[in-house]
Amino acid sequence: MAKRPELCPVETTARIVGGRWKAAVLEQLFQSTKRFSELKRAIIGITQRTLSQQLRDLQSTGIVERTVYADTLRPLLETMCHWGKSHAAAMALKKLRASDRQQ
Repeated sequence: MAKRPELCPVETTARIVGGRWKAAVLEQLFQSTKRFSELKRAIIGITQRTLSQQLRDLQSTGIVERTVYADTLRPLLETMCHWGKSHAAAMALKKLRASDRQQ
């Protein structure tokens, strides 16, 4: 089996960051850390599938690092909890007033 010749550093770099979308993805990430949806909105014309694949490619080569933020639903759930408590209190007060009127 013939041994494949080693790639020069420029060719290696071109293979890793080359392609239609990787430069656009990297440009956005150089500006600031962004969530997937922010990248999707910022890169006009890229599909969700393509963006996912480009990010996976860049991650597998060590160019980008993925961080999962667990707090995505926390503000929504806290707001729902607060509303539920205040609504339950309002309903309890309403029932109390209704029972006072009946007596």
